[in-house]
Amino acid sequence: MTINEIQDEIIEEFSQFDDWMDRYALLIDLGNSLKALKNEDKTPQNIIEGCQSRVWLTAKYENGIIEFRGESDAVLVKGIVALLIRLLSGQTPDSIINADLYYIDAI
Repeated sequence: MTINEIQDEIIEEFSQFDDWMDRYALLIDLGNSLKALKNEDKTPQNIIEGCQSRVWLTAKYENGIIEFRGESDAVLVKGIVALLIRLLSGQTPDSIINADLYYIDAI
């Protein structure tokens, strides 16, 4: 799937909920579905600076695509990380760099 197709899918999923609490619950569920990072991946070089909560992100480049993994110690942030991983993993570097991430405003 393309990044835009995945964004449209995410927008559709979130549009089913009018209430912000339901959207938060969806984010929490998405975060809980993330596979936990190995302790050896929770290193200072994998931490995202500037977040109030701790967020770790790893990337693996293979066969022209990037696979991301991540985790956070905050449940809502972990859900946001899950969305980004869903959106960007399996994509080429060029498609990621050139992506217009419009889903953020839409949801």
